[in-house]
Amino acid sequence: MAPNPFFSTTNSFFVPSVGDKVDNAVAQAQAYGKDVQAKGSELAHKAELKYQDAKEAVKVTALDASGAPQGVDLYARFALAGALGCAITHGALTPVDVVKTRIQLEPEVYNRGMVGGFRQIIAAEGAGALLTGFGPTFVGYAIQGAFKFGGYEFWKKKAIDVLGVDKARENRQAVYLGASAIAEFFADIALCPLEATRIRLVSQPSFATGLASGFLRILREEGPGAFYAGFGPILFKQVPYTMAKFAVFEVASEKLLQATGKTKGSLTSGQQTTLNLTGGLIAGMAAAVISQPADTLLSKINKTKGAPGQSTTSRLIQMAGQLGAKGLFTGMSTRLFMIGTLTAGQ
Repeated sequence: MAPNPFFSTTNSFFVPSVGDKVDNAVAQAQAYGKDVQAKGSELAHKAELKYQDAKEAVKVTALDASGAPQGVDLYARFALAGALGCAITHGALTPVDVVKTRIQLEPEVYNRGMVGGFRQIIAAEGAGALLTGFGPTFVGYAIQGAFKFGGYEFWKKKAIDVLGVDKARENRQAVYLGASAIAEFFADIALCPLEATRIRLVSQPSFATGLASGFLRILREEGPGAFYAGFGPILFKQVPYTMAKFAVFEVASEKLLQATGKTKGSLTSGQQTTLNLTGGLIAGMAAAVISQPADTLLSKINKTKGAPGQSTTSRLIQMAGQLGAKGLFTGMSTRLFMIGTLTAGQ
């Protein structure tokens, strides 16, 4: 039986058939339905955010009325938490840091990976050598952690005050990145002298017996400027590292929370801890990769003093050229383990 030309999809007059019109109408209806559904989901998400804002506002008002910490008292608590978190985690991982630094400074000797590096150091110098630099590590990262975590919360709050809650949420990545960069800059000013002392002790075990003697010897023999020879590399290392750590952690936590299908307030303490640890591990891995080249250069530049008249910039360029791309990522696996664990713990 011949098809009815009235419903044909093509005809000699190039006029859409009834069949085509029906198909187009159905397609448009489906597209409109999807669009309405998407807009409905977006509106629902915005409504949920507004609801959470209202809850936070009520919570803040209640805290204000109850005499909860505000202002300097509040940020001092953030700083103390950051100091303890960074000092404890960095101090506990001093042996891993010693191995990582040795691999970076002498890759031709320490070329058997992290576990092999542990065995080499213990065999040659004893287990005590794995705690070399513990003093400056603990003290330096306590100070740095106070500035970093306290400063991050302070500058994030300032950005929200200037932009407003809605604008800050829309540009939250910029807020995370900006607040963490500013906080880390000031933290590095405090950290740099102690990091220089730590690296000198690890690279030259006979240089001094500990933090105080090593610090004073550098000051006496090379002057205060020697403590900041690595300030450029430490900024180049720590600022991108901290920006990645906080920004990736915030995003990872947000996505992980979405995956649970729950609100943060409805999670149990165990679930919140698991979410924080997982987000921290992801953030630490990302931060480690981004900051690895600068970390290698920092270890190299603090190993020995430069030639008379040689600038820090020329030393860095020379070192980077000698190392090459592969050399700049020496010790990457050890640092991934170290920074992932550190960030999760913090």
